[in-house]
Amino acid sequence: MTRERARCDEFGTTARCDKGQALYTGAEAFWQGMAGIADVDGDQRVTREEFVGGAVKRLRDNPERFAEIARPFLRAVIAVADGGNDGRASVADVERALRVLGASAEIAGVAAQSLDTDRDGKVAESDVVSALAVYFTVIEPDA
Repeated sequence: MTRERARCDEFGTTARCDKGQALYTGAEAFWQGMAGIADVDGDQRVTREEFVGGAVKRLRDNPERFAEIARPFLRAVIAVADGGNDGRASVADVERALRVLGASAEIAGVAAQSLDTDRDGKVAESDVVSALAVYFTVIEPDA
């Protein structure tokens, strides 16, 4: 089962509805966009070195490009988790979405709470775009 399907199932959304289609299309566009940024030598393969060296530098140099790539997918994730149809998802639903992605309950809870920057119990698309940009542009030291 794909992660997109698991997210749809978790929130009672079908893959064929508008929200489900937006999720699948957004995920594909996100990963294709990231691969396009990361493949600095144009060989259609992305090595760890390319990603860490090239993609991270390109994302840091042009955060608007990252937002452009990520926004459709993140908007779709928020829409699937948005019970109130107000363009924001509850912290609890963001936590559920993160668990579907494979995060432990503890990490999902902390991450979801940290995304609620104004502490209103909701997470907006802009909060998620900013947080994901930070996640993708912090280089961890090699083990």
